[in-house]
Amino acid sequence: MNILVLGDVVNSEGCSFLKKKLPAFKKLKAIDFCIANGENSADGNGITPDSAKQLFASGVDFITTGNHVYRRKEVFSLLDESEFIIRPCNYSDSNPGVGSKIVDCGFFSVGIINVMGTMFMESLRNPFDAVDDELNRLKGNTNIILVDLHAEATSEKKAMGFYLDGRVSAVFGTHTHVLTADNTVLPGGTGYITDIGMCGVKNSVLGVDKDIIIEKFRFNMPQRFDKAQGSAMINGCIFTIDKATGKCTGTELVSFE
Repeated sequence: MNILVLGDVVNSEGCSFLKKKLPAFKKLKAIDFCIANGENSADGNGITPDSAKQLFASGVDFITTGNHVYRRKEVFSLLDESEFIIRPCNYSDSNPGVGSKIVDCGFFSVGIINVMGTMFMESLRNPFDAVDDELNRLKGNTNIILVDLHAEATSEKKAMGFYLDGRVSAVFGTHTHVLTADNTVLPGGTGYITDIGMCGVKNSVLGVDKDIIIEKFRFNMPQRFDKAQGSAMINGCIFTIDKATGKCTGTELVSFE
């Protein structure tokens, strides 16, 4: 089976482009299940019920998030109620939402875990311990499990990939919005990529107007991060998974305009 994971979808431009391009791409690549990180899908950062609805309408089956998940209060109830969206599992259990879910797709089921790194990011529970707990909770319910590691440091992402090798089907990094070229199948049969990039305006800095970010770096003065305009791109990775074993048998980078 082919599982497509998409990089952080950034604002309405990213949502609109996904809705335009994703259905045909899923048919072309015989995609069985599609996961997208939606924590930046709303204009002005965060995720809202409306931006989540746009992602689902485009053909996304499941939404993961990250450090901007709680930026918009109107999404809190959706995090508690929807079966198809999760937040990082190393936030407090009392926070809205949960950190992992299993989706029943009929002839197969998919477990998805969302976890956030702690190097150069928020001081949350240790992500390695948190993932172990989620795996114990999912154990026996499905042999196909994917992990979205929303993290800044490439070293933390690589370490998590090796830590989970042979225990999950795939580990994919999000957050940095830059597609990496290190997609591989690790020795234990786990698919891995450090970052799956971004779905949004190509000529931008992580989806934000490039001139604003240049000014920020040059003068260190406060800036309003307005969204970029222009032609968009889609980044991601396809993991081919053996349904019988849950092992990854191949990976393919996704990058097109």
